[in-house]
Amino acid sequence: MDFAHDETTKALQQTLTAFMDEHVYPAEPAYQEAVDAAPERWAPPPLIEPLKEEAKRQGLWNLFLPGEDGAGLTNLQYAPLCEILGRSLHIAPVATNCAAPDTGNMEVLHMFGTPAQQERWLQPLMQGEIRSAFAMTEPRVASSDATNIETSITREGDEYVIDGRKWYISGAMNPAAEIFIVMGKTDPGAERHRQQSMILVPRDTPGVEVRRGMKVLGYDDRDHGGHAEIDFTGVRVPAENLISGEGEGFAIAQARLGPGRIHHCMRLIGIAERGLELMIARAADRVAFGKPLSEQGVIRDWIAEARVRIEQIRLLTLKAAWLMDTVGNKGAHTEIQAIKIAAPATVEWIMDKVVQVHGAGGLSQDFPVAEWFAQVRTLRFADGPDEVHKNALARHEIRKATADA
Repeated sequence: MDFAHDETTKALQQTLTAFMDEHVYPAEPAYQEAVDAAPERWAPPPLIEPLKEEAKRQGLWNLFLPGEDGAGLTNLQYAPLCEILGRSLHIAPVATNCAAPDTGNMEVLHMFGTPAQQERWLQPLMQGEIRSAFAMTEPRVASSDATNIETSITREGDEYVIDGRKWYISGAMNPAAEIFIVMGKTDPGAERHRQQSMILVPRDTPGVEVRRGMKVLGYDDRDHGGHAEIDFTGVRVPAENLISGEGEGFAIAQARLGPGRIHHCMRLIGIAERGLELMIARAADRVAFGKPLSEQGVIRDWIAEARVRIEQIRLLTLKAAWLMDTVGNKGAHTEIQAIKIAAPATVEWIMDKVVQVHGAGGLSQDFPVAEWFAQVRTLRFADGPDEVHKNALARHEIRKATADA
C-alpha cells in the first residue's frame, strides 16, 4: 500500500503552503480587526479580494471541483489541500473559492443545473463574484430527517410559489449571497423520498425576508456570512428555476451532502493540527508548580493522544476519498458515514484540550481556540447529526451481516 501523494498533489501542497505562509497567516490579525470594525456587519473585509486574485494567479482556485470546470483534482488529491485550507478557516477557503456552502451549491449546479442555470449562477459563483446559501433546515421540524421539511413549492402556471421558514442557513447574512437553493415539498402525497424538490431563489425576490442572524454557541460567525433565519412568503420564481425536476430534491441533497461531509472532515484535520501546535507552544510557555506545563504528565498525555487521533482520522478520510474516486459515493457509504461520525467528535476532544491548556485565555477573544471549539462542535450537526449517521451505518452493518449469514 502506497501512502505517498502523487506529484500533482505534492506540487499543489507546496504552492498552497507557501500561499498560506506568505499571504493568509500574515493577514489574520488585520482580518479580525477589519471584521470587528466593519460598518457593514455581515460583509467580508476588503482584504479578501486581493487574496482571491493572488490565489487565482497561483492556480489555487476551485480546487474542490473535479473536471475541466474546476481544478480537475480527485477527492484523494483534494483531501490534503483541504486540510491545509482548514488551518485558517476564516480566510483560506474563501480566498481560494473553496468555502461552504458555495462548494456544495456549485456541485449541485454542476451536476444537475440546466445550461441556463449554470450560466446565470454557476459561472459567477465559480469566479468568486457572488456567494450563495443552501436553505434546507427548518425550525418547526426535526430537519435531521429531510423528509420532514414543510416548506411548500407549488406550481402555478409558469411559476412556482414558495412558502415556509428556514433557519441556520449558513452564509445567508452575507449581502454577497445573491442566490439561495431552497429545498421544499412539491408533492406531499408522493412516496416519502419523492416529495421534495430544490429550486433557485434569488435573494432580492419579493417575499424573501432575512429575519435575523442566528448565534452559534454565542458566536454570530459574521466573518463567514452568519447563519440566517429566512421567511419565504408567497415567493414567486419562474418554473425554469427548478433544479433537475419535481421529486428530485432528496436525491440531489444526498449527492450534495456526500462530498460536503468529507470536505468538513478534511478541514477539521487542519484545525486539529493548528490547535495541537498552539497547545504545544502554550504548554512550553506557561509554568505551574515549578515546571513548564509541557513537562506535566497529563499535558503530555493530551499531546500524544491528540497526535494519535489526528493520524487515525486522516487515514480514514483519505480512505473515504480514495473510495469515492474509485467506486463512487455509494460504494464509499460506510467510510463517509464513519469519518463524519469520527472526525468532529475527535477534533472536539482535541480542541477541548487546547482550550484547557490555554487556561482562562482559552475562553477569551485573545486566542482563536474558543471560537474554533464552537465551530468544531457545530459540525456534529452540520450535514446530519451524529445520531443519524450512526443509525444509517448500523443499519448498513446489520443488513450486511444478515446477508452474509
